[in-house]
Amino acid sequence: MSVSTSVPESAQGVAVVTVDYPPVNALPVRGWYAVADAVRTAGRDPATRCVVLAAEGRGFNAGVDIKEMRRDSGHTALIGANRGCHAAFSAVYDCEVPVVAAVQGFCLGGGIGLVGNADAIVASEDATFGLPELDRGALGAATHLARLVPQHLMRALYYTSRTVTAAELHAHGSVWQVVPRAELREAALELAREIARKDGTLLRFAKASINGIDPVDVHRSYRFEQGFTFEANLSGLADSIRAGFGTRREEGGT
Repeated sequence: MSVSTSVPESAQGVAVVTVDYPPVNALPVRGWYAVADAVRTAGRDPATRCVVLAAEGRGFNAGVDIKEMRRDSGHTALIGANRGCHAAFSAVYDCEVPVVAAVQGFCLGGGIGLVGNADAIVASEDATFGLPELDRGALGAATHLARLVPQHLMRALYYTSRTVTAAELHAHGSVWQVVPRAELREAALELAREIARKDGTLLRFAKASINGIDPVDVHRSYRFEQGFTFEANLSGLADSIRAGFGTRREEGGT
């Protein structure tokens, strides 16, 4: 279980942050903070002009580790997950250079928070995206789903917990490219190399300026959502819903 950073020889100026938490990349609290630290560190390096956020295994991300939360008799794990997710999503958004997400398989819950805050998304043909939050006794990341699809579609997806395919998101313009799974990493690196050919200082100016004109404050918006997640937990509602988690064949976290 790890978050690692590499600098491919074939991609000058590109840092690749890879998440590997088998079996489904459902991240514990420490995993979210590890992603945040790795992305921030890569972005601060003057030699880096673009970051690729990738994952090993069946899927890109299955959200938080619900089993970790269920093992906690109090609210320590919930608070940790809330803060850890916020840190990781913020690190992607605030990274000093553009971030390209390379998405394969399932991208659920917290995965939407990561890719929704990325600057560009390259996805494999088998990639699916969704927020199963209401099925997990949680709320959140509608802020980030709204960056991927139009408002009414976001609401329908959120209320139903349905997923959308990479091809559908490509049609909406939020996924840059859809490729066969075997070609995913190279396709993401190709886009990152193109970005990294620009002047490094100017890229940093561009990232800061684009963030500065965003119509929605993603930090405040997501923290507002998390308040309702905590309320659902305090009321006991979330525990009753999570009690059924794992009784059906499901991919992972939330």
